[in-house]
Amino acid sequence: MSVKNLYTKEAKDKIKEMAESIDFAMMATDLKNTPFHTIPMSTKKVDDSGSIWFLSGKDSQHNSHINIFGDVHLTYSDPSSMEFLTVYGSAEINTEKVLLEEFYNKTDNNWFDGVNDPNLTAIKVKPEEAHYWEPKSGKFVALLKMGVGTVTGKKPDVSKEGDLKV
Repeated sequence: MSVKNLYTKEAKDKIKEMAESIDFAMMATDLKNTPFHTIPMSTKKVDDSGSIWFLSGKDSQHNSHINIFGDVHLTYSDPSSMEFLTVYGSAEINTEKVLLEEFYNKTDNNWFDGVNDPNLTAIKVKPEEAHYWEPKSGKFVALLKMGVGTVTGKKPDVSKEGDLKV
């Protein structure tokens, strides 16, 4: 496994690329207690500063935790492409109408009564620490190398990983 740490713009670009392509993250809140409160969340946007945005209900347990503690841990996983991203950061709740309108789409009607729902909020997660894993040469090549490694007993270098310093 190769290690390639990424810094500033490169790190923000990697977070954007992976979070938006994987889309769903498991968001853990109430990190001071175990078990953590964990829920699936759909990524709405990763902005130029590297912050990750979600929509959420004002009355939700995770919003309550964010209001009290502020820290969250996101886990993105796409086993089909062998891409993984973990992000630890500080979160804040936002109710600015312009943001809610930007992020809201038709599928959100499954949880909210439209963009004017008084329960609708946006969550902004500002990454403090992040780490990624992905195949070096694409999924097919990685699987082929792992197959060869199984037959030969030699450990293949199939993936790269690194810390993301925003």
